[in-house]
Amino acid sequence: MGMWTRSELERIAASDDLYIAPFREDHKTYGTPTWIWSVIVDGHLYVRAYNGEASRWYQAAIRQGAGRITVAGTTRDVSFAGARGAINDQVDEAYRLKYGKSPYLAPMIDERVRVTTINILPAD
Repeated sequence: MGMWTRSELERIAASDDLYIAPFREDHKTYGTPTWIWSVIVDGHLYVRAYNGEASRWYQAAIRQGAGRITVAGTTRDVSFAGARGAINDQVDEAYRLKYGKSPYLAPMIDERVRVTTINILPAD
């Protein structure tokens, strides 16, 4: 797996337009892009599923482990890895800083959604 460049992370952090499209069951066809919130923590890109573990994109991302994102005018093939444990406190804080004025913030830092935290890494 690759790493994001500083420039890419800065553009992603400043953007509010991340679309995620995990692979479908055939591992070749991308799913329908879904708009989601994203945050950067310690040089890593994280997302969460607003509808919790029942979110279709989340289920596909965990099952397939790869797909594509479009953000800040760029489309990249990526891999997905679940993120559990202490990192979630930092992800919560990043959501508070980036989306603190939104009425949708509270559900995004609720335990039901915290379990869906995914680290997105660029594909090699």
